[in-house]
Amino acid sequence: MRRLIEQLAPTPVCEACIAERLKLAPGKPVERHTHELAGIDGFERDRDACALCGQTKSVIRKH
Repeated sequence: MRRLIEQLAPTPVCEACIAERLKLAPGKPVERHTHELAGIDGFERDRDACALCGQTKSVIRKH
């Protein structure tokens, strides 16, 4: 998951798109992992348009 976010950096990506790309079940495991990444090593969560689906929602990115 971390690698995908880093590959897409600095574009924002939502948890649903992360789950879809990595073939994971959407929900709590993906959400928990993005919350753990937020605030470390340049990762940040925000509300923005996801670069993959275009929907405005909670996203994560790495700067």
